[in-house]
Amino acid sequence: MSGLLIFERSVPGRRGYRLPPSDVPAVNRSDVLPAEQLRAAPPPLPEVAEFDVVRHYTKLSQLNFSVDTHFYPLGSCTMKYNPKVNERVAALPGFSLIHPLQPASQVQGLLALLYELEQLLCAITGMSAFTLQPAAGAQGELAGLKIISAYHRRKRRARRTILIPDSAHGTNPASAALSGFTVVQLKSGLSGRIDLEELKRKLNRDVAALMLTNPNTLGLFERDIKTIAALLHEQDALVYMDGANMNALLGISRPGDMGVDLLQLNLHKTFSTPHGGGGPGAGPVGVAKALDAFLPVPRVRKTGGRYAWSERGRFSVGRVHGFYGNAGVLVRAYTYIRTLGREGLQRAGESAITNANYLKAKLQGTFPVPFDDHCLHEFVVSVKRLKAHGITAWDVAKRLLDHGFYAPTVYFPLTVEEALMIEPTETESKETLDQFAKALLDIAHEAKTNPELVRRAPQRMAVDRVDEVRAAREPNLRWVPSCAPGYRPQDASCRTHAA
Repeated sequence: MSGLLIFERSVPGRRGYRLPPSDVPAVNRSDVLPAEQLRAAPPPLPEVAEFDVVRHYTKLSQLNFSVDTHFYPLGSCTMKYNPKVNERVAALPGFSLIHPLQPASQVQGLLALLYELEQLLCAITGMSAFTLQPAAGAQGELAGLKIISAYHRRKRRARRTILIPDSAHGTNPASAALSGFTVVQLKSGLSGRIDLEELKRKLNRDVAALMLTNPNTLGLFERDIKTIAALLHEQDALVYMDGANMNALLGISRPGDMGVDLLQLNLHKTFSTPHGGGGPGAGPVGVAKALDAFLPVPRVRKTGGRYAWSERGRFSVGRVHGFYGNAGVLVRAYTYIRTLGREGLQRAGESAITNANYLKAKLQGTFPVPFDDHCLHEFVVSVKRLKAHGITAWDVAKRLLDHGFYAPTVYFPLTVEEALMIEPTETESKETLDQFAKALLDIAHEAKTNPELVRRAPQRMAVDRVDEVRAAREPNLRWVPSCAPGYRPQDASCRTHAA
């Protein structure tokens, strides 16, 4: 019964809830609705009892890999444990039931929280000011690039080039191109970091900014960051830092002290909000003092003991988000920061680094680390040795599912052949890390002794290996009449059409 579709559980006449008899006179639908809006027959919905629905969807949820149920080594996108106190605070009626058009006098508590969150983020990053408007990391990048454009326009010059290292976060080139800039790639040096000579060759008076990720997508800290910033500033170009990997720097190092002019943070990664499936998210942008006047409006201002929205901004780029509809994400981040405090944030950063280096040491004898240096919160290994047995990174990722682990990011960064990017975060125990390492080492052994087993993975999931490209390009989400109540459960076409 566990593998049945909800339609296969259907029994004619079964109901989960029945309304009392209506005391309102019946009306013929055709008398009040146009004929073309009326169905010729009732919709083919499953007829099930309430406990059938509960059991069905509970079992479906148990098929998921999640940060609450599994180790989640998703590199480049921090998937950390979400303390449940954050959820309880975000669900308080004073936060969850307010309306975006309520006057400021009625939402003083939320405005105070937003104001204080900005101050906390400034303290953590070393930036002068923040906007909490962007609703995701990519929108934060877009807002940052709008600020870069406005800064150079204010200087009455047109600069069209954005330099982006090949080790930067994957969305950076798209955001820069969307903002009208020309993207010039910087190739990494032998250490996996920015090559200073390459930077000097491509740095000219048309460069508006450098967009870098620090630590980069290889999990390596840019040791020359202050020199890099100085080179950009000599040309009056700006340094933009993608803060997606900020989990490694918490309480340890501040981008503002490195010479960074602006950055976005991913609160839904670094500060623990559950994310995935398109939201929710929050991508606040922090800026150095020289860029404060360009931040989006409205901003929360404090006068005495009261808070209010202010539309004032001398050179503001305007709004990037209509309302703070993602306020719950901001409440969760605030709760996380206040719960841990400075020492707790530092311990989180240090533990993330320790876990990543421990796991790297366990794996690198079998899975080579292309840039074998002390990593920060994440690291990248290569599966290229297994190609001799016909096994790819994709095969390893699928086989991990059979071992009870969700796969890490594969084939990124593009600078590493057959890449697996692994980020264990700070909350995982040594026992869990050992289990994950054993699973990967066992798969490497299987690849040599029984490669067909790995190539046919997964074999213990609800579905086997599907054609992801075709599923993305030709999604079939429609139910056909054969799946309606009254069909024969043994009819295999129902499963086929429901794919």
